[in-house]
Amino acid sequence: QVQLVESGGGLVQPGGSLRLSCAASGSLFSMSDMGWFRQAPGKQRELVARIYRNDRTLYSDSVKGRFTISRVNAKNTVYLQMNNLKPEDTAVYYCDQVYNNTYYWGQGTQVTVSS
Repeated sequence: QVQLVESGGGLVQPGGSLRLSCAASGSLFSMSDMGWFRQAPGKQRELVARIYRNDRTLYSDSVKGRFTISRVNAKNTVYLQMNNLKPEDTAVYYCDQVYNNTYYWGQGTQVTVSS
């Protein structure tokens, strides 16, 4: 069974940076596509970034150039480096793991961007 644990969220001022981590259990990590989603109050969950098994990356237009997704297979961990944060980035951030068309989710970590 896959378990995902996110960390690194918090309160940051506009223009600041945060680095989110998502640690995965099990042996499927290197064979999985990994991603970060976010959900703001009253809004649908949206894809922020994805990193595929072959290290190809995909970003939403709203974060392109500011956020970077990366993975370390030896640590079963995916990261989201978030720079130049804006108030509209405020949301609960979730990581997901996709293996064999099965999706696994973490519990989420809150990111609040406010002065």
